[in-house]
Amino acid sequence: MKSYLETFLKEVEEESVGTRKMLNLVPSEKMDWQPHPKSMSFKALATHIADLPTWIGMALKTDFLDFAENPYQPKDCNSNADLVAYFDENITQAKLDIAEASDDILEETWTLKSGEAIYMQLSRMGVLRHTMNQMIHHRAQLGVDLRLNDIPIPGVYGPSADEM
Repeated sequence: MKSYLETFLKEVEEESVGTRKMLNLVPSEKMDWQPHPKSMSFKALATHIADLPTWIGMALKTDFLDFAENPYQPKDCNSNADLVAYFDENITQAKLDIAEASDDILEETWTLKSGEAIYMQLSRMGVLRHTMNQMIHHRAQLGVDLRLNDIPIPGVYGPSADEM
């Protein structure tokens, strides 16, 4: 029987294909576009998606992330080529981190906080699941934003309406 991390690695590899397709479609000339004032811009949303694989290594190699000590500084991606390169770098490292880890640590607690304020406490496995859910959720959100800009959407789990 495969270990959880072997199974998770396969999922990361499969989901990264669709995510890369979507990031490659972000219009470089519209990085500041946002569908609503409360929504993230293309740049902010796509950079967040490209950054999410770094959470896999954090979950496996650290016990916590403290924003008070380490404020979030998103990478400055200014084109879809920048986004895809950043995502590829992060997904490559995430796969290495998974390959080097052991299922033995997955029930240990990992904490997201800012100083004394605790935002989230999950098992390391829970953080891995949360990370994948975030990537898939935000990829779908990006798909809606692309659609609102009349950009054809690629199939992720089969052909899209634009490919039929």
